[in-house]
Amino acid sequence: MNAPGTTPTDVLLLNGPNLGTLGRRQPEIYGSTTLAEVEEVVARQLRPHGFGLRAEQHDCEGELIRALDRHRDTVAAIVNPGALMIAGWSLRDALADYPAPWAEVHISNVWAREQFRHNSVVSPLAVGVIAGFGVHGYELAAQALVHRLRQDAPGAAR
Repeated sequence: MNAPGTTPTDVLLLNGPNLGTLGRRQPEIYGSTTLAEVEEVVARQLRPHGFGLRAEQHDCEGELIRALDRHRDTVAAIVNPGALMIAGWSLRDALADYPAPWAEVHISNVWAREQFRHNSVVSPLAVGVIAGFGVHGYELAAQALVHRLRQDAPGAAR
């Protein structure tokens, strides 16, 4: 939590089930970049804009929900729900309650894969969805959220 009177400046990077195995799990789909490398790239992307990064990955839906609650003071979030996009109704409810803008990221193009991946229960709540650009999608989400935060800042030109 931030000290009283301070402004939150951190972005939450939240990754769901199986994303902790990036770099070794199905590299033909997800590439060879590890989650730690993704976190470092996103942190570097945010730093020049004055934002920090808090990153968490959990394989359990309940832990993801607790992470969202713990980090309610963040200014935005990048969320890769993994397969929980399909039936993570509790995660959906927690994301609906998250007070800041958040972007959904998928490494693969889920709509070019199996039919069961074509519907997301969380996507309608996101400010945007980025899919199919590999781990570069995380950087794209960070750029988009920085842009959004700058537009929403008090006194920002519209």
